[in-house]
Amino acid sequence: MSRPRPAAGGGRRLGIAPERLGRWLDGVAERHGVFSEVDADGDAVRITCADTTTVTLRAPFAWTPGPALLSSFTAAAREPRRAAVLLVRRGRWAVGVFDGADLVVSKVDARLVQGRTAAGGWSQQRFARRRGNQTDAVVEHAVDTAVRVLHPHAGSVDALFTGGDRGLVDDVLADPRLRPLAALRREPALEVGDPTKAVLLETPKKFRAVDVLIREPADLPPS
Repeated sequence: MSRPRPAAGGGRRLGIAPERLGRWLDGVAERHGVFSEVDADGDAVRITCADTTTVTLRAPFAWTPGPALLSSFTAAAREPRRAAVLLVRRGRWAVGVFDGADLVVSKVDARLVQGRTAAGGWSQQRFARRRGNQTDAVVEHAVDTAVRVLHPHAGSVDALFTGGDRGLVDDVLADPRLRPLAALRREPALEVGDPTKAVLLETPKKFRAVDVLIREPADLPPS
């Protein structure tokens, strides 16, 4: 379970591993009373508890609601799915394909991008141009890596999850060869540090998690 964080409009958001979702919901019922309503809300499920607490569950992958709404949601959330991951920051990038939490194929690479300088005038301008060129090279090489590693799996993955510098990720996915993958991109972006192999291996904990928004009566503004 990820650390709860404040949500816009009140309440808090957190991520729950699909394998723990059933037990977590049992705890919600114990604290807030029986589930008086369970409704589909687009691609999410909205639960209302006896004390008026609401819980909205959003699965990381598309799913089809069944007659037993909550059961079909939790079953779909647990189902192993194939996903592509693209992480890019200045100077480093990582790509991978996962079956559930298992890494199938990956590539992590780096390229020098100079840090900031305190120099001014023409020196600063030359440095900015050099840094810009180096950043462009990072994007170019990250595109090549993504095309080589991810593109062959574009027809078999259910979603693309991205993280790092959003602008650089957008630049990479702007390449026409990656258009099929870009169409599978899921939000929100993953919160990650520098794209190392260790960071890449940790991403399933993030992209497989069920997004939860919980609002208790005390979170709502007075009427």
